[in-house]
Amino acid sequence: MWQNLLDDKNRYFGLVSDLEIMSRMVNYENIRFLSSRAEAATRSWQRLTDIYGNASEDRADVIVALGGDGFMLQTLHHASSLDCPVYGMNRGTVGFLMNDFREDGLHERLKAAEEEMINPLLMRAVDLHGKCHTDIAINEVSLIRAGGQALRLRISVDGKIRLEELICDGAMVSTPAGSTAYNYSVNGPILPIGSNILALTAMAAFRPRRWPGALLPMTAIVRFDVLDPESRPAMADADARSAHDIVSVEVTSETSRRHRILFDHGHGLEERLLRETFR
Repeated sequence: MWQNLLDDKNRYFGLVSDLEIMSRMVNYENIRFLSSRAEAATRSWQRLTDIYGNASEDRADVIVALGGDGFMLQTLHHASSLDCPVYGMNRGTVGFLMNDFREDGLHERLKAAEEEMINPLLMRAVDLHGKCHTDIAINEVSLIRAGGQALRLRISVDGKIRLEELICDGAMVSTPAGSTAYNYSVNGPILPIGSNILALTAMAAFRPRRWPGALLPMTAIVRFDVLDPESRPAMADADARSAHDIVSVEVTSETSRRHRILFDHGHGLEERLLRETFR
């Protein structure tokens, strides 16, 4: 009996080892290059396609995005319908979601890259005319004032009112991946990747003064109701895709959808978040 158990154990660990080896042997031979309209990005696109070619989307093993973080978000949204990951090279400014730009050794970098999975948010925003605007956000869903006066918001979580009135310039719900972006710029917390937590953060809160926001489980359903939407107009935004004259916004995690993103070995999202935390 012990020999049979030992044989089963050896076969199991042999299978795990084989799977690990296979996962490290992923080859991204067919590369699809996309670039933003920035001059540096288009010049890089031309050089890289001259060196590596440019596969069609239906044959691509990987998409390489050339630009900044905004273009990377656009590419991730675009690639969600394709069965291939996205690897970004920075031709913009900050480049938090991007890898360093280099022309040489791209196949080797892709082969050694670490893959991260990101679950986005689903935004359902209703406007004054009753139209529902639905969109996906990888970083954050935000509700922002669109006029000269501060917003008056009521905040509910899982159907229960948690804040009767928040007077502010806006509020947002961000994912761990997006917590270092807009959320961080308004003093929201940086969330560890894999923490299954969302950050609810106010922008320039006036009442309650200096409201610190909240950390919520990823399963939470967050609702913002705009009080006085006609005299205090609001716009809803999901990763820079906007809807106007909003009266309410509901935000949920879209766990059935995932975005695949590649980072150079040793420079994955967790490492990047830690670097931001200790700056």
